[in-house]
Amino acid sequence: MIKTQTHEYLDKAQELAAKVAERVDEIDAERKISTDLFRDIADAGFFRLLVPSSLGGVELPPLVFFEIVRIFAEVDASTAWCINQNNIFATDAARMPYETAHKLWDDRYCVVTNGPPLAGSKAVPFEGGYRLSGHWDFSSGSSYSTWLAARSSVEGEPGPNRMFLIPKTDATMLDTWQVNGLRGTASFSFELDDVFVPQSYTYLESQTPHDDGLTFIIPKIPLFAIGFGTISIALARACLDDAIELAARKSQRDVAEAMVNRSTVHREIGEAEATLRAADTYLRTSAMDLWNSVCNHKQVDISERIDVRMASTYAIRQASEVVDVAYEMFGSDAIFKRNLLQRRYQDMHVIIQQLQGRATNFETCLLYTSPSPRDATLSRMPSSA
Repeated sequence: MIKTQTHEYLDKAQELAAKVAERVDEIDAERKISTDLFRDIADAGFFRLLVPSSLGGVELPPLVFFEIVRIFAEVDASTAWCINQNNIFATDAARMPYETAHKLWDDRYCVVTNGPPLAGSKAVPFEGGYRLSGHWDFSSGSSYSTWLAARSSVEGEPGPNRMFLIPKTDATMLDTWQVNGLRGTASFSFELDDVFVPQSYTYLESQTPHDDGLTFIIPKIPLFAIGFGTISIALARACLDDAIELAARKSQRDVAEAMVNRSTVHREIGEAEATLRAADTYLRTSAMDLWNSVCNHKQVDISERIDVRMASTYAIRQASEVVDVAYEMFGSDAIFKRNLLQRRYQDMHVIIQQLQGRATNFETCLLYTSPSPRDATLSRMPSSA
């Protein structure tokens, strides 16, 4: 990807984000990205940013892709979430059977959405493929997606679960997405009842990619994590900018002094700014280290995956704290729907509730940043401590 093309996509992202900004109320109220707005985004190639170029995709470097996610997240977290989810899943185009990937992405409006299965979902081997039944949740972009991806165990096949690709028309879509935040993601559920899936429309996510692009060396989970963290940082950035603007023009009730002149306000904004910059730097650094490892060594070490997980969780949790500071600073104005901060506050608190936002993700770090507790010959602390 030459620099000119990279800048073209970043510039186009700004243009599209401006269109999204004009329709954030509609996206939230309708709980989806409208068909015409989706087509504008898709026509610009923004749902195939990580699809292999051999399949007609853009195949942007991941670090550029996350800058695009950031641009959208600054105006609407729901749109950014869908762009992140749908594009990162599309890296599986390099893992699924090549002819199948071609058939899917020959459609310029192809979007594959996926979600985790409920217990009891299962596939049964059948002549030429499988018969699949079950229930899957949190399928972001369901309103405009054309295909569904359903992970499931297979009866009689030990080992990792298999991924199944199903036309959306073969599923029963369930509008379960009645939520407080990220409302516009249309993260519906779907059910399958004994649906036949040909063998050629299934694959293992651990399969060696048939495309030699460096992006496809990276498993999806670290990419998803970086995206979640990026959206959170951008959300917090927008909220903090709003708070700074508010402080410049408002006096708090029963306080004669303008907010901008109060030392406590200066301290709160300064601490929030430092918190946000530190979290953003950690996330960017871990993402860059991961990409450098892929470029230099053609692999992703477990230590780099752990570092990305920690950086993403840290970014989400610190961003949530910054949003809370901004929300409190707005006082009673923050509770009204007319205030965009209200929506951003709700979006942030939905993000922190999902798996990547949980503090338990930090528990794995000690395994890779300190000597093993089973090794009695090594101290856990450096000799200078």
